Amino acid sequence: MVNGIARSFGEGSAAQALRKELGAFLRSRRERLSPAQLGLPVAPRRRTPGLRRGEVAELAGISASWYAWLEQGRVRTSEQVLRSVARALHLNEAETAHVLSFIDDAAHEQQSPGWVSPNLLSLVESVAPNPAVVIDPHWDLLAWNAGYAALLTDPARLPSKQRNLPWLVFRWPPARDLIVNWEFEARYLLGQFRANAARHPRDRRYSEIISEITQDPDAARWYSQRETAIYQPAIRHFQHPTAGNLHLRYVKLAALDEPGHHFLCYLPNNQHTKTALHHLTANTQPSNPPRTEHT
Repeated sequence: MVNGIARSFGEGSAAQALRKELGAFLRSRRERLSPAQLGLPVAPRRRTPGLRRGEVAELAGISASWYAWLEQGRVRTSEQVLRSVARALHLNEAETAHVLSFIDDAAHEQQSPGWVSPNLLSLVESVAPNPAVVIDPHWDLLAWNAGYAALLTDPARLPSKQRNLPWLVFRWPPARDLIVNWEFEARYLLGQFRANAARHPRDRRYSEIISEITQDPDAARWYSQRETAIYQPAIRHFQHPTAGNLHLRYVKLAALDEPGHHFLCYLPNNQHTKTALHHLTANTQPSNPPRTEHT
């Protein structure tokens, strides 16, 4: 199952792969609904899991054959049709946004300069001791400060392919103890990552990361369920082995002058956390300086 997931990101044309991914997602949402939830009659010998395609088509106001083709990845469609289908399937905000994202031409591979500019690097360093990091479109860690190294681990000590946010959450063993309410946070992060990866079916780095993190049984199960999520500001709790319970507000900003890069920062939400971050970073420096465009 895991290998099948990974291989699917490299097969066929990009446009066709996108349509198939959208169709598979719609099918998974259809199969989780029951007729009773929508007030539809239930036949005594009903064999179809969830709703029938024809029932979704009727609720969405489109033809049954067109909806069948949509699930099979055979047709392109409009925002209006996808919004109607989303309402028919009772999709939540994150799921609706995920479906609508397939309208955009996102079949190309995600591009990243591979370096962090001096301006962005200065920002990362200036917010210390507050943990901060720069990630690329694949959520690989490109630059970080002493606060980030002290809160989690120094990414420079990891192999380059493991300097990745989903990898840290699912494959780095201390994460489950460090992150309070790990299951909720991990599923939420994976839902966001999956939504990004699904729009780039031929991107090899996404495929590589998915293959790696889905070696974790929890990640494999949740990934196969096609759960999606969208970013929302939140307060995250960490149970640090030396600093104790930390409450941090999570901030994510897009770098407009570096397309695809995002600046992530954790800001203390109480005085204890603020003081603890100062103590944690007093004698901590990343073992390897982040890359810039001049290195």
